[in-house]
Amino acid sequence: MRLALFADIHANRQAFAACLEAARVRGAERLICLGDIVGYGADPEWAVDTVIDLVAKGAIAVRGNHDNAIGTPSDSMNAEAQAVIDWTRGRLSAEQRRFLAALAILREEDNRLYVHSEASDPAKWRYVRDTSDAARSMMATELQITFCGHTHRPGLYSMSSAAKMTSFVPTTSVPVQLLTGRRWLAVLGSVGQPRDGDPAASFAMYDMASREITYLRVPYDVETAAARIRANGLPYWLADRLLIGR
Repeated sequence: MRLALFADIHANRQAFAACLEAARVRGAERLICLGDIVGYGADPEWAVDTVIDLVAKGAIAVRGNHDNAIGTPSDSMNAEAQAVIDWTRGRLSAEQRRFLAALAILREEDNRLYVHSEASDPAKWRYVRDTSDAARSMMATELQITFCGHTHRPGLYSMSSAAKMTSFVPTTSVPVQLLTGRRWLAVLGSVGQPRDGDPAASFAMYDMASREITYLRVPYDVETAAARIRANGLPYWLADRLLIGR
């Protein structure tokens, strides 16, 4: 089975639609959403409805910190991010808010763990930025592969049986086999707000048969996504950063 994995959609309709189409073309048989469906972007209703429909068709979705903030006030967000959350809350229906609140904070499936932030304490919304962070997360689960998001930057970590860590930034479109002799943590890039200097939307495909993960980039209509942010009176810098992927 081929899985398509998406993280940090952030209400970016243009980016998510482009990634869904790219996943379909590549033969995705199941979709996994690793959280932050909302926040930052201008189309939260569409984004939530899209994920609701995907889940009804068999997709898996977990809750991100921006999704969580819709129902539970956060004291860790900057003022601009909180302003978008307040605006988003007013745009979503009661049914959409209930859907976000009901999402599990992590999900397990076979030898795989799906979580937005990391596994050691998912509700603290810690970032995986280095091998120390990755090791903490990997030691918190017995499952062999963890998929997460939250950092908006692609990264791939592994741990040997002797607890030796390796890490690297995966090359776009180059498959990496997740060897059975190691444990793995795959950090997805962001669909809707990349921060690695590449404005193209980011997602990944995982082939369960070959155990290969492929990180992919998808160009999309960034100008329209940015214009939607400005037109809705949201902070302009959220639009500007889409253009540079920072």
